[in-house]
Amino acid sequence: WGDESLTEFDGGKRGFGHRVCEAWEGAARKAEAFEVRVVRLRIGLVLGTEGGILSNLLAPFEFGLGGPMGSGEQWMSWIERDDLIRLIAHIIVNSALTGAVNGTAPMPVKNSTFARELGRALHRPVLMRLPASLLRMLLGDLARELLLGGQRVLPDKADGSGFKFRHQTLAGAL
Repeated sequence: WGDESLTEFDGGKRGFGHRVCEAWEGAARKAEAFEVRVVRLRIGLVLGTEGGILSNLLAPFEFGLGGPMGSGEQWMSWIERDDLIRLIAHIIVNSALTGAVNGTAPMPVKNSTFARELGRALHRPVLMRLPASLLRMLLGDLARELLLGGQRVLPDKADGSGFKFRHQTLAGAL
């Protein structure tokens, strides 16, 4: 969605991801009828070597084959794994938090910056670019929305509730 920042208070943008999120959150909201506190955690790209996006990117980057996807101008809203675990614990004990909560670090980055920082952390060059046309050919609309579109998501509710991210910058998280 370009450079537009999205918070928990925005209505979201139409697309496949929005429809999936809307259906999932609608199902979760049904518990509110029973006076259950519902928090709908919207988790960004999780950075951890045991899983998440890094586990899929490490091999190509370690061999010097990593790089930006498409133009590299799309936003990547990420969160370091331990910060996500701490945020979940924070939500559990903070009964004032309800509704949507973005599980993303406060400083999202563009895909080209992500590729450069990952290459730097691994001491590897970042020379390759994954062409958008190849991604669209292989994955169709999924590539357009999830890999090439990106979103600049900010954690306004987490910040406003006093949660402190230990990994605010991508370089620190990597």
